[in-house]
Amino acid sequence: MLEEQVISNAEELLKKIEELHPSDIAYSLKRINKENHELFFNTIKQIPDELLGEVILELPDYLREDVYEELSIEKLTDAVEELESDDATDIIQEIEEIDENKAKEVIDGLEEEDQEEINWLKRYDQDEAGSYMQTELFSANLKETIQFSINRLREGKESDELVNIHQVFIVNDDKKLIASILLEDLIIFDFSKTYEEIINSHEENKFKPFIVQDNDDIDYVAKQFEKYDLSVVAVTGFQGMLMGRITADDILDVIEENATEQMYQLAGVDEEFEQDDNLLTIAKKRGFWLFLNLGTAILASLVIGLFDDTIQSYVALAILMPIVASMGGNAGTQTLAVMVRQLALGDIDFDNSKDAIKKEVFISIVNGFVFALIIGLIAWAWFDKTMLGVVIAMSMVINLFSAGFFGAVIPLLLKKFDIDPAIGSTVLLTTVTDIVGFFSFLMLAKIILL
Repeated sequence: MLEEQVISNAEELLKKIEELHPSDIAYSLKRINKENHELFFNTIKQIPDELLGEVILELPDYLREDVYEELSIEKLTDAVEELESDDATDIIQEIEEIDENKAKEVIDGLEEEDQEEINWLKRYDQDEAGSYMQTELFSANLKETIQFSINRLREGKESDELVNIHQVFIVNDDKKLIASILLEDLIIFDFSKTYEEIINSHEENKFKPFIVQDNDDIDYVAKQFEKYDLSVVAVTGFQGMLMGRITADDILDVIEENATEQMYQLAGVDEEFEQDDNLLTIAKKRGFWLFLNLGTAILASLVIGLFDDTIQSYVALAILMPIVASMGGNAGTQTLAVMVRQLALGDIDFDNSKDAIKKEVFISIVNGFVFALIIGLIAWAWFDKTMLGVVIAMSMVINLFSAGFFGAVIPLLLKKFDIDPAIGSTVLLTTVTDIVGFFSFLMLAKIILL
């Protein structure tokens, strides 16, 4: 079992640098930065070039920006040279956002082949599969013998040009991807035979590769990894030409980013701002969502104000009123979380959502009757009023039904209009459950009790 190694002393960190994983080094650097910002920069400048690029990518966004500004062009160039093409492109694009001239000088300092790869990958949009692929892979021609390709693989490994290799991609003379053979299968074949002979001697789909297009949405690619438990997938372009590969480590980052983004958005928090070290900036961004929540709270209060005479006549209503709204809000949040996650995973969409809505409404109604009975009995025993228990029980059923229904429908409607369901659903749902909860409880009390 791997354990995270944390070293908060800069001198000790540099002594043990070769023994540590880049993520552990980055974590230790964050600890050093909290103690002394200047020492952080002095330490990172002494990290060996072969580790520096990977360490930078493990740092949070706000620290990476500082590092790009502080490190020299030569140091950044040496660090980028050691990275795989996809990671090198990520760093170049991040430097471009801060200083285009500096990024250009870093690129100009690279070998011509590296420059071409980075410039090629930069043309893809951030959400396209091509922007996540690396061009370093192990491929072989159909007419090539296994022995010849194995020799090339050995040379690539010895020179550190190829890492994390699991299979060989077989292409024809036009570079079109034909097949993919795992290395664990490759070693059992006759090395004197060509790949064409091996493929023809097996059933047609035996070595069928998993393929995505270079312009496919990266979320679609992530779903393929999850669905088929893939460790790597080939990326093809025009006419099936092999362009590169996407590995599981990049997809894990995509899945984590999407999950984090959804969690933050459901809470009305912006992930980008949360990583800022300026507390006022974070406070302002959170304050925007709190302002919207204040508006919804005022709407709920206006509903309560319509029944001020009722509340004055029956003080027990003021005591019990928050229970109905709170239960509705929590039930709605449960439904909302399930629906938003299913939408994100592609399990449901607007056109096939009827069963999901029915399921959530049914669950809400069942829970509504169960908790209506519980709170009805509690209210009856508490205030010694049978009809008060009936009122709050009926209101509980109504509010939990509305929580289940609107918790399921709101994210679907937002998705239908190309609005991220995670962003606005919580505010809208809170408004609905509060208003329905207060209105149903107080209106039933006015009709039945008064």
